[in-house]
Amino acid sequence: MQQLINTALGGLTLGMVYAAFALALVLIWRSTRVVNFAQAPMAMVTTFIALVVIDAGYSYWLGFAAALVAGLVLGAFIERVVVRPVEGKAEINAVILTLGLFIVLHALAAVVFGNEYRSFPAPFGIRGFEVGDRTIALTGFGVFTIGAVLVVMALLVALFRYTDVGLRMRAAAFNAEVARLLGVRVGRMMTLGWALASLVGSLAGLLIAGGSLVHPGYMDSVVVFGFVAAVLGGLDSPVGAVVGGLVLGLSLSFVSGYVGSQLVALAALLILMLVLTLRPGGLFSSAHARRV
Repeated sequence: MQQLINTALGGLTLGMVYAAFALALVLIWRSTRVVNFAQAPMAMVTTFIALVVIDAGYSYWLGFAAALVAGLVLGAFIERVVVRPVEGKAEINAVILTLGLFIVLHALAAVVFGNEYRSFPAPFGIRGFEVGDRTIALTGFGVFTIGAVLVVMALLVALFRYTDVGLRMRAAAFNAEVARLLGVRVGRMMTLGWALASLVGSLAGLLIAGGSLVHPGYMDSVVVFGFVAAVLGGLDSPVGAVVGGLVLGLSLSFVSGYVGSQLVALAALLILMLVLTLRPGGLFSSAHARRV
């Protein structure tokens, strides 16, 4: 029973980590209709900015805020300078561009910050809570991670469902020409979408790094599982991203705990194939009527 509880709690925390990254992918998809494969190295760069601030003697929370602001600025900069020239052209152009950014940002981070492993602090304890005479696999930082992801999910749902800005972002993403005719500043909406997605990605990077070691490639495995979580829940649904992350995290935790850690990647692939076969749009996708 103790192993079952700890495995489930470990999967819950792991699932929220995947969900945090999946939320960034959902946000960029809903606001620009682009799958940003450079989301992971963008988050990694801002995490190192936070580490630089913390190592300079400032508080964790100042570094936390610096990373979020840096993510906001980095996302806007990349959209305006790098992505804007290929907007409106073939969709594959933007995909290839983000793959190129993945490589470039990795290389730049290795040059600027170095390739060595560095310890990243956590604002709360990373030791499991004591319940009676036993220690469970849920930490103070794990609770913070769960709370942060749920808050971001709620804010994204509110943004796209109940605000004029969210409606304009969705309109610009689905049909830029019609949106322009209706007075939407499409360019600004695209920039805002990239900036907000980068900010959420920065939060994911900080949550993943807390209490562990970081290096320029520390998020490479997370981007795979985060993408699976986003597809599992549906790229159009913030709630689906969180549910997809939880399902994936719990599934992989049980596979690792009861079958073998070497089968985790295979299990993620099987889950992805099963969902794409039975429900290609994801668990929270909705059917769209088409008039012929």
